[in-house]
Amino acid sequence: MRLRTSLRHARTALLVAGLCVLAACGREDVRPTPPAAQPVTAAPAAPRPQPIRIGLALGGGAAKGFAHIGVIKMLEANGFKADVVAGTSAGSVVGALYASGMDPFQMQERAVALDESSIRDVRLFSGGLVQGVALQNYVNEQVGNRTLERMRIPFAAVATRLETGDRIVFVRGNTGQAVRASSSVPGVFEPVKIGDRHYVDGGVVSPVPVDAAKQLGADLVIAVDISSKASGTMPGSMLGIVNQSIAIMGQNLGRQELARADVVIRPQVNDIGPASFEQRNAAILQGERAALAAMPQIRAKIAGLERARAAARTQPKPAEPEPVDIDCGDSWVRRLNPFAKERAC
Repeated sequence: MRLRTSLRHARTALLVAGLCVLAACGREDVRPTPPAAQPVTAAPAAPRPQPIRIGLALGGGAAKGFAHIGVIKMLEANGFKADVVAGTSAGSVVGALYASGMDPFQMQERAVALDESSIRDVRLFSGGLVQGVALQNYVNEQVGNRTLERMRIPFAAVATRLETGDRIVFVRGNTGQAVRASSSVPGVFEPVKIGDRHYVDGGVVSPVPVDAAKQLGADLVIAVDISSKASGTMPGSMLGIVNQSIAIMGQNLGRQELARADVVIRPQVNDIGPASFEQRNAAILQGERAALAAMPQIRAKIAGLERARAAARTQPKPAEPEPVDIDCGDSWVRRLNPFAKERAC
């Protein structure tokens, strides 16, 4: 009897244990499910301010043009590299070399080695005028035969159309030919024929090409003025007479255009004659001095432009004005409008 009772208790215990096991197997784990992974979205970066585009406007002045090299040397030494370049006459020669990728030290080396006779091809049957083909070939050789549109820095050469007196800005085509046209001083060089048109020195209409530099996209224009000024004395050579005559003719136009520049650098080269190639080193030195003296003004102008741009970015946009009703009068449209009596027009 006791054995039977024990067996019955054992079976009951086994049954309860089995039920517990089954209950445990059927119960789901209720651990909290971690949230799905979410990509981290970075806050949108503030747009970078566009850098100030610096333009160089290099004026004409024959042999005084070597001063442009000194100006460019000092600009680059102080961290200012031109983004666009425009040149007139001698400024177009220096501008083309610089825009082709030549650094100012290379330009100075070429200037020192330049033989004036290599760019002067006088034609006796044209009245002793310089033809200009030698200058054209020299420039093309120096720039590696790059056309204007293939320059490393956007470049423009300014000339004058002889038939109309219009200012012409060359930005495409043969670089040497454009520079030759820009440098063809009337009475010294033969006019340059391109197609059915003739061109002479750009200094007649634009002694310092500030507007051309702006047309190339400059935000800030640094103009280099080396033009001759009427000094009250008679020039001592025919080239000097012609050069001073052109300067006098272009004084008013030049003054107006220079007023549109942000910074004007004036190297002290008035004592250097238009044909005084032997004074090229003195002209370069004067360019360095004048550019160095202008550095505080250049920095101040650039800082001012940067502040103005930053202020324009942070300034809230003005609210759009709400539309307002107007007095439409007693028109036939109003008479046909079924709501006209309920609403003032």
